[in-house]
Amino acid sequence: MKLIVGLGNPGILYASSRHNIGFQVVKYLARIEKVALKKEKGMSALSAKAKIEGTDALLALPLTYMNLSGEAVRLLLKKYRVGLADLLVICDDLDLEFGRIKIRSSGSSAGHRGVKSIIDLLGSDAFSRLRIGIGRPQDNTAATDYVLSRFHKREKSELSALIKKAAEAARAWVGKGVEKSMNIFNRNTI
Repeated sequence: MKLIVGLGNPGILYASSRHNIGFQVVKYLARIEKVALKKEKGMSALSAKAKIEGTDALLALPLTYMNLSGEAVRLLLKKYRVGLADLLVICDDLDLEFGRIKIRSSGSSAGHRGVKSIIDLLGSDAFSRLRIGIGRPQDNTAATDYVLSRFHKREKSELSALIKKAAEAARAWVGKGVEKSMNIFNRNTI
């Protein structure tokens, strides 16, 4: 089984923020796979089982805040007996321009606190991540304020295409593996 986790903060206040783009991608995947994300007893996440590219997959949204994402991911991995090689974490990335996505098979958190929480609690960085570019602020806005802000008008017009592209990358990761997915999706923007 593959586990695809979208990172974000729970609650309506954060729903449309840049930091929640991981949530938006997983919700889109759930919609196209026609599955409902539900709270499961004993889990700190909404989740749904799906068949993606002929493979059993679990889609999940942690109900912990971003900085505590590792707690939810650790419980999901344990309950469903998923190995780190079968984990894909989808998150925002300040260091990628808006519209770019990048798949990695492992690596540091690059300053992303949700990914850092997962690395810290799992004791390893050997899991795939799908990073979605949100760009950096063009003014003096602090990074923490920027990631919690909403997308600008121009970005909103391209957001659906970006979410769709990221979902295609997640599906490719399931069906083709991390290396082939990197070759396909790490090259271009939306």
